[in-house]
Amino acid sequence: MFDFDKAKLESYISKLTEPSVLIVGDMGIDEMVYGDTERISREAPVLILRHSETKIILGQAANAAHNLSTINKGKVSAIGLYGDDYYGPMLLDAFKQAGINTDFMVKDSSRSTTVKSRISGASFHSVTQQVVRIDRVDTKPLSTEIEDKIIENMKKAIPLHDAVILSDYNIGTLSDRVIKSAISIAKQHKKIIVADVQKDMARYNGVYALTPNQPDSEKAVGYFIKDEKTLNSAGSDILKITNANVLLLTRGAEGMAVFEKDKETHTDVPVFNKTNVFDVTGAGDTVVASFTLALAAGAEPKYAAIIGNIAASIVIRTFGCATTTVEEIQKSLDKMNMENYTIKA
Repeated sequence: MFDFDKAKLESYISKLTEPSVLIVGDMGIDEMVYGDTERISREAPVLILRHSETKIILGQAANAAHNLSTINKGKVSAIGLYGDDYYGPMLLDAFKQAGINTDFMVKDSSRSTTVKSRISGASFHSVTQQVVRIDRVDTKPLSTEIEDKIIENMKKAIPLHDAVILSDYNIGTLSDRVIKSAISIAKQHKKIIVADVQKDMARYNGVYALTPNQPDSEKAVGYFIKDEKTLNSAGSDILKITNANVLLLTRGAEGMAVFEKDKETHTDVPVFNKTNVFDVTGAGDTVVASFTLALAAGAEPKYAAIIGNIAASIVIRTFGCATTTVEEIQKSLDKMNMENYTIKA
């Protein structure tokens, strides 16, 4: 166990509104279409829904941007792609409604705006259930022209922010050249850069921190994490693969493990409020947002991880992608008896 200081933790939480963050990655929207079940079609054995509501929600890397904005009160800029299509203006408008700066977004007329449409139905006797999902996702490689525009915008934006997040959903915005440029520019301007990555972690060589989950970490190292020994090995191997200073490995019901470069032991952070889990959708975006803000506010990695864990414990109580605030994080901490949790180092 490490010498946990609640006053220090509260001090870091109070500073989460101060840093500004630039997020670069695969931006998109979740189109939530709702309807009431009416009957089975006479034309085919399919359900007919009478449309009741459509909601446009920020998704993928844009959800992480939304989480940042609700915590630091809008000190967020986004760099990503949108198409010259029906959904492009919707994405930009959703960003603006969330208080996120879109000045550095890049239009790519050769591809569609990333959209995941979820069709859900409800009846008088049942809860709302998803019927089908339609994805509009273009994963073709970036053109040199678009890469140039992204890099040009990063050169303008990174110096204006305190930290950078690279949010990779494997859609293609973060090409090798974009990643290398982002890391180089961030280091040049002495900015913290954090990668939320699912695979090909070696591409992120030189970032300050990474926040992968356990399944993706296991794929990266080539073996299962099944005990303390393999957990330590995986953490050490990923730090070597990426040359990162910090690894925040999220482990689902097992909590989190924080590894730091040149430190022999890691810190285990348990799950908070485990009994109130309703939906883990988007929780990883909440973790990377709050973790990065805490690091940029001066928090030690283990305290930043605790803050990320508390933030995640709030959003998983809500169905769908959710966000939280500094006030909610502090309120959640006030309700918790930290003596009931063992934080091992």
